[in-house]
Amino acid sequence: MNTQVFSSAKSAYAVGKYEDALQLLTQCLEDETTPPQPGEVGLLYHQIGNCLVKLGNHNEAIRAYTQATADVAYGACGSVNYNLGMAYAALGDFEDAISHFEIAVSDGKYDTPYKAYLAMGNAMMKLGKSAEAGIAFRAAALDEHNPNPARALLNLGVCFMALNRPNDAVVSYESALQFDMDASLKNKLYANLGQAYMASGQAQKACHAFEEALSDKTYRLSDSASVDYQRAVSMLAQGTSELGLEVRKAIAEADVEPKADEFAKDTSGLDVMNSEPEPEKQEYSRYSRDSRDYSATPLSGDSGFDDGFDPGSGYGVEEEDDPRAAKAKKAKEKSRRGKNSYGDDQFFADDNRAEEQWNKLSNAAPKKRRIGLKIAIFFLVLLIAALGVGIWFYTQGWGYPSQEDVVTDLFANPDNAKDSLFAEGINDATAAQLVAQIFQDKNVSIDGVNKSMSTSEVYATTTMLEGGKITYKITLIRDMLSWKISNIEIYHQSKA
Repeated sequence: MNTQVFSSAKSAYAVGKYEDALQLLTQCLEDETTPPQPGEVGLLYHQIGNCLVKLGNHNEAIRAYTQATADVAYGACGSVNYNLGMAYAALGDFEDAISHFEIAVSDGKYDTPYKAYLAMGNAMMKLGKSAEAGIAFRAAALDEHNPNPARALLNLGVCFMALNRPNDAVVSYESALQFDMDASLKNKLYANLGQAYMASGQAQKACHAFEEALSDKTYRLSDSASVDYQRAVSMLAQGTSELGLEVRKAIAEADVEPKADEFAKDTSGLDVMNSEPEPEKQEYSRYSRDSRDYSATPLSGDSGFDDGFDPGSGYGVEEEDDPRAAKAKKAKEKSRRGKNSYGDDQFFADDNRAEEQWNKLSNAAPKKRRIGLKIAIFFLVLLIAALGVGIWFYTQGWGYPSQEDVVTDLFANPDNAKDSLFAEGINDATAAQLVAQIFQDKNVSIDGVNKSMSTSEVYATTTMLEGGKITYKITLIRDMLSWKISNIEIYHQSKA
């Protein structure tokens, strides 16, 4: 691949010149002098697809992304299939979108699976599959790679409301409030929480939630939320803060309170794809000739597309499994596990398990904080243990350099020893006098060491040229972690 042309394409894409980037990428792809290698072909088609998406041509983007998945040496299966799913969703083909989101989350190398789960949930809500959407949103919320699960929890709460499970919706919304988010999302969250409180018969809490949503005067309640707010205020004015079970049933039967299917239609809390068509696109290149044959739809808020140019997007030439095989494996697994193959099959089926499931979900944020605390405590314990081991070795006379190392250096070069190996209290004259006894021997034999925390004695034997041997006793004192010589004397066995 012509890396210079590819670099120019990256630069053009980075500044929004998508037509120029598209032409340069096509040039790279068709360059016969430096043809792209396996892995690079997938990378080029990935980037071509990104450019086509930016130019509003999702049909041709799908073709480009499909070509990228055919290059099994390209290591971004998850990223490409996520983009494929988003392109299909933009065309209103949510079934195909979901199938590619499934492939994306099955790719172990894809480092942002929560994005695919979020998009999967949005597509399922478009198809009216509230329970399946909820499972996908729950998976996004619990994904350890998700830096902020608030949006997934908000959407999960909407699914619970659509399933007429307001108590679970309350837990989902309250869990979302544990995370940081911008003001507009928090206002929407409080409004939805207010409706969930009202549906579960908690008027006082509902009123407080609605007031929080309106506190900065930038958010407008939906029609259904406004009705619930007025009802909550009215109940509090009458001195009633909680609705009894029978009263709630009567209200529901009287059709005063919105039914579950109304919540399913009202996706105001969801980050779903917009269904309004964009203005007609003009033709850009041979890749965009059919751009006028469909109504493109913008994609959801911050979900966005994975740009292969961006750091961490996964592009490269790593070995990848065949995406078609991954898709077949996923389909087989789905068939084995049943219809709801995106998470816990029984999560939406058995209300008796709600507490157990929600204990895990509602503690998602504290768990992340506790994980960090546990890691810190773990390293602190290791540090204390290491310090304890170090102190024990210190008291046993260990140091660096060791007593043996100091004595070996002394006999290897006695003249230099005067400047570096003697203790601070030994003056130059005394050091010279002690060194004068030493017979230089680079192969001095260390006969034994008596170690203690502050002083040590080393017995060393040197061999003279005539073959005779002299044994010395060298006394050392502690100098921080190291050892310094304080005395040298010739050792006679008769002294023992």
